[in-house]
Formats: sequence, structure tokens, C-alpha cells
Amino acid sequence: MLRPGLSLLLILLLLCGIVLAAVDLDRMEELAQSRYGPNTARTVAEWRRTIEEATPLPELQKVERINEFVNARVRWVEDIDNWGQSDYWATPLEILARQAGDCEDFSILKYVSLLLAGVDVDKLRITYVKANMDGQDIAHMVLAYYPKPAAEPLILDNLMDATRPAGTRADLKPVYGFNSNGLWVGGVAKPQVKDPGAKLSRWRDLLQRMAADGLG
Repeated sequence: MLRPGLSLLLILLLLCGIVLAAVDLDRMEELAQSRYGPNTARTVAEWRRTIEEATPLPELQKVERINEFVNARVRWVEDIDNWGQSDYWATPLEILARQAGDCEDFSILKYVSLLLAGVDVDKLRITYVKANMDGQDIAHMVLAYYPKPAAEPLILDNLMDATRPAGTRADLKPVYGFNSNGLWVGGVAKPQVKDPGAKLSRWRDLLQRMAADGLG
């Protein structure tokens, strides 16, 4: 039995080219219960409801809704304190279990959530930037949403609650961006690399662990 609103979600996933059999949110919720307990299962269920509620909204509202949910539910913690590693890319299930992560974890959870809400993958890029903080350039990661291929993107950032057009974020200098389809360096229109997993081993490893959690 499908949850209310889930049938529309599944249709949109098909339209986005995601293999339906590879996305099993029921499995993810069951793993949340068995691995982490009822609190995480409830958090995953709330995340699913948020995606279902966002799915029929106009696209810009989807972006705002998902950005708001993730920024409100996840607190910023360095990887070394959260995972005992200097750089660890967590799956959505792991992020929701800890309700904590660093900048790439915020970006990953927003990226996956928007895909599940029906946003075309080609409109989304997880983007590595240099963020100017107190006069120093710090490595940082955000999610960029492109409403049209040549449009100025909106930046979804854990450093501020609201999305902002990239042109208003003079503190950010993009280095490269990627999604499941490609990798872009600088501001070019076409990806230089069609298989980002071949260049980004952490991304390839993350996709494999996500698939095991029910997210193809």
C-alpha cells in the first residue's frame, strides 16, 4: 500500500529517469529502525513526509521547503567529531540518524531530497567553493539549483537559512560542481567529465552506500 502522495512521487521519479526498483524508501525506514532505533525511524518518516508534501509544489517552493527542512533538522559538526575521520561523506540515512553533519552532508541530503521531490538532476550541482570567512578562504560545499541551464543558480547553504542567488554571494568562489551525470570545473556550461565517480572516489563510495540503504 502506497503512502498518500507517494504514487505521485514515484511517477516523478520515473520521469526524472531514476530506476524505480532502485529507490526503496520503505527499506530505508526499516534500516533506520533496525540500525538506529525508533527515534531515527521517526526522523526518516518525517523526512519522507516532507518530500511527499514538497513534490506537488512549484519547483522554487520545493527548493525552499527542502532547504528549510535540512537546515532546521541537521546541526553542523566537523567530521572528526561526528565520524572520527577528517573527511567523511555520509549517506542521507547516516545524516538523519545523527541529525548532524558538515557542509557536504547538508548538500548531499538536500540534493537527494530534491531529486526525490521530482527536481531534474541536471538542475542540481553539489558545488565545492572557497568561502571567505573573516578574510580567509575556507573550503566549503553548497548545493546550487539552476532553474534553467544558463540561469544564475540559487545557492542552498547551511551557513544561512534562506537561499540566495549566486550573484549575491560574493563570499563564495566556485571551484567545481558535480551531480550524478557530470562534473563541471569553473563556470563552463557543459560538464568536462561525464562520469564524476571516476574522478571523485568519495562520491562513488557514497553512491554505493546509498544504494545499500535503499537509494539507488
